[in-house]
Amino acid sequence: MMKDDKKWQAETGVNDGSVALKIINWLFGTVFFAIGVVNTFWGNDPGFGVFILLLSLVYFLPVNALLQKTTGFSIPKMGVVKILLGLFISWAAVGVGELFDKIELMMLSL
Repeated sequence: MMKDDKKWQAETGVNDGSVALKIINWLFGTVFFAIGVVNTFWGNDPGFGVFILLLSLVYFLPVNALLQKTTGFSIPKMGVVKILLGLFISWAAVGVGELFDKIELMMLSL
């Protein structure tokens, strides 16, 4: 009986939450990318939209691995950086960037 238990324990994978984190990264990356597109094409500051588009790539690409490979430098606590970046993008888009007005302008032009 003990051999069977050990066999099953060896076959089951350990869920470390990496799949959930990848899904969350892709979700936030997609939302922030869409915010960047709206700000780029509807509104008075396309540079701000391109800036948001570039920041959204942090959620899609393995930025830490790319930095480590190209420069030898990596960002410690990348999860905290992503949370702070998400708060900044949300604040900039909704508060300063008037996102809802731009979405209304986008809907009127379609």
